[in-house]
Amino acid sequence: MQHPVKIIFTILSLVLFSSNGNAQSADGKLTIEEVYKNVEFPMPVVKETSFPNFEVNITEFGATGDGIFKNTEAIAKAINHVSGKGGGKVIIPSGIWLTGPITLKSNVNLWLANGAVLLFSRDFNDYPLQKVSFEGLNSYRCVSPINAQGAVNIAITGDGIIDGSGDAWRPVKKMKMTDNQWNNIVRSGGVLSKDGKMWFPSAGARKGNEVISTINFQVDENNKELKEIKDFLRPVMVNLIECKQVLLDGPTFQNSPAWNLHPLMCEDVIIRNLSIRNPWYSQNGDGLDLESCKNALVYNNTFDVGDDAICLKSGKDKDGRDRNLPTENVVIKNNVVYHAHGGFVVGSEMSGGVKNVHVSNCSFIGTDIGLRFKSTRGRGGVVENIYISNINMTNIVTEAIGFNLFYGGTTPNFEENDKKAALKEDQHHIAEETPSFRNIFMENIHVSGAQKAAFFMGLPEMNLKNINLKNSVLKADQGIEIIDADGMQFNNVKIISPKSAEVTIYNGKNLKFQSILFDKDIDAKVKVFGNKTQNISFSKKDFKTTDKPIIFSEKVKPSVITFE
Repeated sequence: MQHPVKIIFTILSLVLFSSNGNAQSADGKLTIEEVYKNVEFPMPVVKETSFPNFEVNITEFGATGDGIFKNTEAIAKAINHVSGKGGGKVIIPSGIWLTGPITLKSNVNLWLANGAVLLFSRDFNDYPLQKVSFEGLNSYRCVSPINAQGAVNIAITGDGIIDGSGDAWRPVKKMKMTDNQWNNIVRSGGVLSKDGKMWFPSAGARKGNEVISTINFQVDENNKELKEIKDFLRPVMVNLIECKQVLLDGPTFQNSPAWNLHPLMCEDVIIRNLSIRNPWYSQNGDGLDLESCKNALVYNNTFDVGDDAICLKSGKDKDGRDRNLPTENVVIKNNVVYHAHGGFVVGSEMSGGVKNVHVSNCSFIGTDIGLRFKSTRGRGGVVENIYISNINMTNIVTEAIGFNLFYGGTTPNFEENDKKAALKEDQHHIAEETPSFRNIFMENIHVSGAQKAAFFMGLPEMNLKNINLKNSVLKADQGIEIIDADGMQFNNVKIISPKSAEVTIYNGKNLKFQSILFDKDIDAKVKVFGNKTQNISFSKKDFKTTDKPIIFSEKVKPSVITFE
């Protein structure tokens, strides 16, 4: 007879392994084998890192963990030594290890022990300028605290903490702080903007803000003021460029000067078991920006950041189109996002395209937007074959699901009597600068609180195409808004709203609604606008009547709606 404890353990194991088809360990984490399951496209097996059984401790090279001695040279010597021996582990033991920038080399695993804090210097002179890509544009920035270029088989692992001292770099808006916090940061030094509403760490950083705002971050070596504004050109914390076989596993990455983790043009990337943190008010404080990368796994991570959390990019405008490297073959599973501008995000810099992406079993708690897709005219690029399922959201500040192809621009006026706006929109034509979002599938999305259930806005000249949402429950103050979309399908979607569960459609084409459930009986469930609206179908069973629930603008004929 089996022992009762073994029986209970067996039952728990079966429950864990049967949930959503993904096996989980006792701590709720997915195994790497389970990450590949139920992916909708042929996902290549990511090449994993492997290191020789050789290790050194940075103390062997003169490092001191008192938080005062600067260990830049000692850490560099340890990395060079291991690399020269053919690879292995560089150990950061328990302690506070102050350092300047660290450059990783091939076949090196930087391992942080429990209790280790790798603390980056607040001295801007430790970070020289270099040519990089920032926010998708070719530019100059200060060198990143952790960096690598062209390295193969590299890792950052362990249980320690990596702190980028981002608070020394970042400007801060007064509106994002309490009076006490604001007074403290002003007393710490630095300078204020001319209107007194923003704090900068130095006069150079303030001048940089004034200069950069006129050139859209695209700084080049011919800029005469480049050295004067160096303090403003804050780096991303971890910048890995054209690297292969990359593993980030275990540590906490926090307090980054700009973006936190930025793999750029990398292949075979595994990011797992990380805690990624930034203050909620940190400008450009993204968690992970996977840009123009191929074959990546992102799982078992938690994010609490100041900008977008898990973000896929591929360059911006002409620079991105010239690079022409999409982000592709990405699996994102079992992540939790707390504060962030977006939980899972594509764009807005996606000019090289994004394709073949699976996102599942993630929770977004208190993010500004849950699933966020953004672009604008001038980007170009195609986003396609995105599969999202089993997402739980609560306390979403704005839209649970948001598509905005006017990001950073002026949203058109959709009032039908505004003839000038309508005429202006008709003047745009499709070109290589026109972004395209298509073939995006969402299933089992559960939202327990948001301002708006979903917002879908394409371009008049390039509609959102073939966007699907099914088997979902969306509880929000407002319903669904659809603008310039073609071929959308909604199947078994319930909208729960204490205020307005309306579906608003503007210039929608070939839209199909099946089993759209509303939590209360209101006369006007669907509002239809736009003289380009055509071919919209609903299930008869969704309405008690087929006349009152739909309101048409005077320019839209009722014949555009059919009931099946």
